[in-house]
Amino acid sequence: MSPRKPNMESSIYFGTDGWWHGRVTMGVKNDGSPDRRHRRAKAEPEIKRKVRELERLRDQGRAPMAGRKPTVARWMETYLTDIASLKLKPRSLDDYWSKTRNDIIPGVGQHRIDKLQPEHLERMYRAMLDAGHAPSHVVKVHRILSRALKIAHRRRIIAENVATLVDPPSVDETEANPFTKEEAKAFLEAAAKRPTFMRWIVGVGMGFRQGETLGLRWSYVDLEAELFRPEWQLQRLTWRHGCGAAHVCGGRLHRFDACPPDCTTHKGYKRGCPKPCPKTCTRHASACPQRKGGGLVFTRPKTKKSRNAVPIPPVFISLLHDHKARQEAMREAASELWEEHDVVFSRPDGRPLDPRADYEEFKELLDEAGIDDRRLYDGSRHTAGTILNELGVDMPTIMEILRHTQISQTRRYVKGRSHLSKDAMRRMGEFFVPAPSKPDPGPSETRTETTDTRAARARRRRRIQ
Repeated sequence: MSPRKPNMESSIYFGTDGWWHGRVTMGVKNDGSPDRRHRRAKAEPEIKRKVRELERLRDQGRAPMAGRKPTVARWMETYLTDIASLKLKPRSLDDYWSKTRNDIIPGVGQHRIDKLQPEHLERMYRAMLDAGHAPSHVVKVHRILSRALKIAHRRRIIAENVATLVDPPSVDETEANPFTKEEAKAFLEAAAKRPTFMRWIVGVGMGFRQGETLGLRWSYVDLEAELFRPEWQLQRLTWRHGCGAAHVCGGRLHRFDACPPDCTTHKGYKRGCPKPCPKTCTRHASACPQRKGGGLVFTRPKTKKSRNAVPIPPVFISLLHDHKARQEAMREAASELWEEHDVVFSRPDGRPLDPRADYEEFKELLDEAGIDDRRLYDGSRHTAGTILNELGVDMPTIMEILRHTQISQTRRYVKGRSHLSKDAMRRMGEFFVPAPSKPDPGPSETRTETTDTRAARARRRRRIQ
């Protein structure tokens, strides 16, 4: 009988090097050659365990692909360049790249993707928290890495997604801090002194996002039907190199040494001195002669629901007509310097408003109105949702106005007011325990003749006696 083993049967033997060896046939490689995996161990029970584990993965169809596995840094670059870029919005992709460069690669980038352990991720998250990063930032990094590892697992590059074995830090949901009715009026009174008054009317009074407000175009404004159609939003995207050598292109801007403690070069920088460049820095794309994909860009809203038409309050129509007339005057004054972008809110030369300058103006208006500091979202969408709720508008209608896909999201935007809660509980108490009736004050002197008859008055006197 032939000593040849059946197909797909594994072999275990003791080698001359003093190690036990196991070889498992997994199938065939991409080039058609046999895919034989090798394992070794010092003891026979250990090598048998390793062989059985490899056979189990093969039989379940979960065996990783053959070949040397990439590092986490290499896989993240592949994932963001070739996979995530086909699905993510440009702004989200920029955020993924930023967190990958600044957190994931310095933390676990040099580990081979199949050797990554839960402990590596936990130590990275702990280091990020110790460095002052917010738990929400760490959770976002965890989600990005987990998604990339999920794709690697789906494609059988790794046997398991270790990110699913790690619990990221707990995050306390940021509490909304909308304007009260009085604060909203004070804010708009301060904004009325500026040329951008109509921009804040739309933001605070209709709950539009910043990008949707700055990206509004006259082509999508129907003043006759009193409708806004937010088909586009304005966003600032990160520039990308258009040249073939990104490191060489930004050579004159590379800074490999950290700034001294008494640095005066970046004294006016709000975020302090920039971090030193890595040795293989490929940033500084804004200085590339062939740069692409950055700056102020019109993009589509994230969801289809966000593009639903929103009714314009009738009292805003006359304000919009006045705003359009002022914009026509600016166009005539700018003459050939005017750049036509069809935006509702523009600079004196026709260009869209810069989101950064818009944010700074919001902070200035808070100071002028005497309102404590808060987020731009609190002063627009959260304020609109909360005031609509106080005016008695039901939650499904608020959801349609804010264009949310789920009503649970709308509930997070609407903040309850203490005076409304107090009034509601007063009415609840009166329902269960009615207020005592007022005592009869007794007879009082009147100057007019009553309608009682003489017989009725006599009967009443006899009952009293």
